[in-house]
Amino acid sequence: MSNYLDETHSLEIEALAQTLTARTEWPTWLLLIGVYAGWFTVMLGSHWLGLWLSTALLIPLVTLWMSLQHELLHGHPTRFNALNKVLGYAPFAVWYPYTLYRNCHLVHHNDEDLTVPGVDPESRYLNQLQWSASSPFERTLHWLTKTVLGRFLLGSPLALWKLARNEFRRLRQGQRQAWLMWLSHGTVTVLMLTFIAHYSVLPVWHYVVLVSVPALSVAAIRSYYEHRPHPQPEQRTVLNEAAWPWTWLFLNNNLHLVHHDLPKLPWYLLPTVYRARREQWVARSGGFLVQGYGQLIGRHGLKAIDSPRHPFA
Repeated sequence: MSNYLDETHSLEIEALAQTLTARTEWPTWLLLIGVYAGWFTVMLGSHWLGLWLSTALLIPLVTLWMSLQHELLHGHPTRFNALNKVLGYAPFAVWYPYTLYRNCHLVHHNDEDLTVPGVDPESRYLNQLQWSASSPFERTLHWLTKTVLGRFLLGSPLALWKLARNEFRRLRQGQRQAWLMWLSHGTVTVLMLTFIAHYSVLPVWHYVVLVSVPALSVAAIRSYYEHRPHPQPEQRTVLNEAAWPWTWLFLNNNLHLVHHDLPKLPWYLLPTVYRARREQWVARSGGFLVQGYGQLIGRHGLKAIDSPRHPFA
């Protein structure tokens, strides 16, 4: 158990880990069954639901699926990484292979490097050299994505452009792992899109453009202000006291400092652990506290929350 937790809190967390819920991981198993069943039910029932109602149901389902993949790569609901990979490999969100997401995200969990450009793979900051080399158009895009609206509208296209650029480079270099990953991901994605084309009312292009991309955009709201540059690593990660439905869509990952400090803690225990010592967690974050996504949208819908330039990288 982490040494910054007092003994009583450490014992409380260890007791939670020994409960029947935590040992069986039934909430995560139930959620896995529910998301798979929900996706296939909407697809097979889309002729009755209609194109746009099906779309409206699929976007939050796919967003929830991405949050569930995040749980899987952190060791839930089983201790076997290979089994979790099989459970989470379905390409409902289309773009990111599970293996790529897992590898990059686990590197991101090195808290000493959080937000550092070129080191933290999930950093959206630029160092001084990168900023100096950017064109006025690129700088404008970076500033726009520092607003909630810009993050929602531009975050996904820019992330997909970066993904394509980086992965095509790896493929051109002949990296065996990249080729195997994209061949396997491409195969299961083609199978999924073939199923969509034959058994649903959704055109394939509609699912790719109007389901998967909007789901990425919703997920981008969660990551909009998860981290900030700060000399102290533990003060780089937010505590966002969001309400439903955000907490459900993001599986309580809005309590992001708790997750970073206790990455093996399952999603359904994060609120319990946070509420038990709220003042301690807020103090540890250095007051990096947000009162829900509504506060972010209200204050920074059109106003940049900080600079795209990293202050000390």
